[in-house]
Amino acid sequence: MAGLIHGLDAERIRRNLERARERAGPEVEILAATKYVPADEMGALAEAGVTLVGENRLQDLEAKRERWADAFSWDFIGNLQSRKVKGILPLVRLIHSVASDSVLAQLERHAAPDTEVLVEVNAAGEEGKGGVAPQELGEFIARCPVRVVGLMTMPPFSTDPEASRPFFARLAELAAAQGLKRLSMGTSQDWEVAIDEGATIVRLGTALYA
Repeated sequence: MAGLIHGLDAERIRRNLERARERAGPEVEILAATKYVPADEMGALAEAGVTLVGENRLQDLEAKRERWADAFSWDFIGNLQSRKVKGILPLVRLIHSVASDSVLAQLERHAAPDTEVLVEVNAAGEEGKGGVAPQELGEFIARCPVRVVGLMTMPPFSTDPEASRPFFARLAELAAAQGLKRLSMGTSQDWEVAIDEGATIVRLGTALYA
């Protein structure tokens, strides 16, 4: 797998994590995105004080959970294929990327009574991108067979953090309209803007590791 990160420095991660927590405040969860962190490097995250991690693939989630188990709380943050829902559910605290009718059907079949999820919203209306359209959100949430506790979005990629602001603001508006408290938005390039706009979970990779 290309792009895997090796040689993680626990002390560097600790310093970056402390800075992020100071900026974010106590109400915002710092999630370490571990898509490119091999299982044998996860110990550096635990040593650094990371408590919440997010995985993108079921296979990696299974391998890392088997090795590190209760060292972290685990969320699923990747593209959610309906055929993977059954396997993901018992391994995670939250799924951030519920966005299709086929996933809703699998949640109805396999979710526990206390399952909680976030609905992914395509706040920018990008063609070919996953996520529920803003105008369809209320109806989608009404059909969800498990408790929806918040929303997630990925704005269009930009090197300018400010370019993400309107999409984060839109997600916050949508969440307020639905009475939802959790907002998973902001990654390493724009997480501070996301916090300004009300993020309660930011998903950080290189901002922690570099």
